[in-house]
Amino acid sequence: MTKLDPVSFSNPTPPTGLLPPQQALWWLKKGRLMMGPEWEKAHAICQQDEGNPQYDIVHALAHWIEGDNANAAYWYRRVGGKRALTIADEWQRILGQLR
Repeated sequence: MTKLDPVSFSNPTPPTGLLPPQQALWWLKKGRLMMGPEWEKAHAICQQDEGNPQYDIVHALAHWIEGDNANAAYWYRRVGGKRALTIADEWQRILGQLR
């Protein structure tokens, strides 16, 4: 998944064929990269396989969105500490990593 059709975010569920970390990323975008029920769904997915870098990088982004900077920093350290300058840019960067 390197590109998502913007129309997919108008659907009630992620497109079929996405791996769980990709689904979590989809839920974050569906929720406009803000807190809410979509964030909760994404966070629950991330917690399913903590220690897996693909889950952990989305987990880091989720906590950045939440505004829990200490928790986000913890997850970013677990995956190498790099992140983009903005949440929107970070979402796009992670999208490119989750293939």
